[in-house]
Amino acid sequence: MAVVAAGVLTAVAVQVKAGADQAEPASARKCTSSVPYTAGESGYASYRVPAVVRTGKGTVLAFAEGRRDSAGDTGNIDVVLRRSTDGGCTWGRQQVVTAGEGDTRGNPAPVVDPETGRVVLLTSYNSGEVTEAEIMRGEVTPEQSRRVFVQTSRDDGRSFGAPREITHRAKQDDWRWYATGPGHAVAVTEGPHAGRLVVPANHSAAPPAGSADTGQEAKYYGAHSLYSDDGGRTWDIGFVDDSYDGVDNSNESTAAELSDGRLYFSARDQNGTSAGNRLDSYSSDGGESLDRPYTVQTGLNDMPVVQGSVLQVPGGPLLHSGPSDPAARRSMAVWRSDDAGRTYTKATTLSTQPAAYSDLVALGSGRVGILFETGAARPYERIEFRRLAVGDL
Repeated sequence: MAVVAAGVLTAVAVQVKAGADQAEPASARKCTSSVPYTAGESGYASYRVPAVVRTGKGTVLAFAEGRRDSAGDTGNIDVVLRRSTDGGCTWGRQQVVTAGEGDTRGNPAPVVDPETGRVVLLTSYNSGEVTEAEIMRGEVTPEQSRRVFVQTSRDDGRSFGAPREITHRAKQDDWRWYATGPGHAVAVTEGPHAGRLVVPANHSAAPPAGSADTGQEAKYYGAHSLYSDDGGRTWDIGFVDDSYDGVDNSNESTAAELSDGRLYFSARDQNGTSAGNRLDSYSSDGGESLDRPYTVQTGLNDMPVVQGSVLQVPGGPLLHSGPSDPAARRSMAVWRSDDAGRTYTKATTLSTQPAAYSDLVALGSGRVGILFETGAARPYERIEFRRLAVGDL
């Protein structure tokens, strides 16, 4: 595994390990924010697409795409990682978890397996020489197109095994574009599917035979899920949103396990004709099917077209993060729902600066963290980690 040297960001002076079931040390509670990734550092023009989990030992793992040449979605892109043993106040050296080596590796979707404690990471791949538009139009070979990989860490995120391809189990033959997450995945803890790992994902489909469409039209986007009942060794496709009618175009997705054991799915609406940029649904069978089709979540209508994150706080509210200006990617905010996602109210706005993708994580001791893209002039200047008290939301 390649390692990129980077300085250790210091937000507080001390690092203290915290177990997942232990309260955070008082020293960790004194910090509010840190910046694990800054554009232009460690050989990367930009860092994008954050994802974050907390391990059973209390270590916070902050993943991102390290984009070598620009902030664009195509080209030489690695999946990188920084670890924090003090709740996201300071960060260790930067690691390359999956090297692009000229190609595109990204869309990190990590989850901690509750039975083994291993960190399971799904990522997506395509040739660095092709674009999303070319893939959606079916102009690339299967080898150049989007493919799906899994890798694991047995040592609390210090190292990861080599990526193992699972495309044949994760992608239908008529799908073209494909993306895992991005953002943390879910480990089911309740009911008959306890222990299952569920990864929200999205795809695009080929147009039907005889259609004049190219496949690049937004209506061919759809969300789906992947699940594993053996700790990430084998995977199956769960529900598939295949409406492709142009009304609700489900795209990048995120999920949370609600207090009643159902899974809540929230998806970006990619330029659908319905009046809203955010869709949601529920699953009562561990992600194998949806209880109802994706519909617009009107309580989040002040979000633009962008990825978002959801997190069920144990014994508390369901949280949703994302930019809160419907016309631009700016003003990162957190909403709360006290009725399992039926309605939302805005709880806090972190800043009015440009902001884009985000991911939420439970930190214990009544705190959550949010890892998000932001900057003074553009939303892709840095990835910041902010610590929030649930009681203030």
